[in-house]
Amino acid sequence: MYLIAGLGNPGKEYENTRHNVGFAALDLIAEKLGTKINKVKFKGLLGEANYEGKKLLLLKPHTYMNLSGESVKDAVNFYKIPLENLIVIYDDMDLPVGRLRIRAKGSSGGHRGMDSIIYQLASDNFPRIRIGIGRPEGERDAVHHVLGKFYGEELEKIKVAIETAAEAALLIVSEDVNEAMNKYNGFEA
Repeated sequence: MYLIAGLGNPGKEYENTRHNVGFAALDLIAEKLGTKINKVKFKGLLGEANYEGKKLLLLKPHTYMNLSGESVKDAVNFYKIPLENLIVIYDDMDLPVGRLRIRAKGSSGGHRGMDSIIYQLASDNFPRIRIGIGRPEGERDAVHHVLGKFYGEELEKIKVAIETAAEAALLIVSEDVNEAMNKYNGFEA
């Protein structure tokens, strides 16, 4: 069994924001697998699917980004999911818009949602897919940037990056994280 957690913030006002690319990638995975993420469970929304003979749980924590670990920990503990079968998809300001970075484990890189997950699980030993959202320009602060929407040429880049992140997550499930890193690390839309 695998758990794919896409990070974001719940609510209409956060739809299509930079911080919600994890939710968007999860929605694409659900669409590809013909399922819905609509069960209220583990302080979030949960969907279930099968992919290449493996059971997949798709989780959107609804704790808001900075407390994502509460939701992820509840699901991991309930289903007794090994951490190597947890995949987290989230935004990264340190990568240009549309670039992907996949890692088998590692630090949060200062991302508060990942800080929460690592803290709650007491481990950073799980695969993650980071989707680049770029840094704010000029005086714009980070909070307004991550809660802002994509515009102009960024829209097409982020759409392709989200689709590719969804493919990478499914490749981790069907093969392993090394396959996904070899194929998609450094991908830039």
